[in-house]
Amino acid sequence: VQLVESGGGSVQAGGSLRLSCAASGYTYRTYCMGWFRQAPGKEREGVAAIYLGGGVTYYRDSVKGRFTISRDNAKNTVYLQMDALKPEDTAVYYCAAKEGYGCNRWSAYNSWGQGTQVTVS
Repeated sequence: VQLVESGGGSVQAGGSLRLSCAASGYTYRTYCMGWFRQAPGKEREGVAAIYLGGGVTYYRDSVKGRFTISRDNAKNTVYLQMDALKPEDTAVYYCAAKEGYGCNRWSAYNSWGQGTQVTVS
């Protein structure tokens, strides 16, 4: 699975950004797609995930109500709509994929994109 992120950038606090992740290769409906982030000096953390087959979503508590993950299976693309952004959301955001259920098993993801920078000031 090859993953390519886009849509990062700089925004003021309270603003919005939408990240996109285009997947190619073998992405089946039994895949989970997730968004992770890594801030300077911190470990990478799972932010949101979606099961491509049924659309079930998962979010970390700090982004619930502000971030929305969605997918367009016809385009093999997953999105992360980020609203009400805060400075603490500043990080490199990565798209990732894994097979099977348990989309919130963050340590099980094994295909990764190159990352896109999000800066909130």
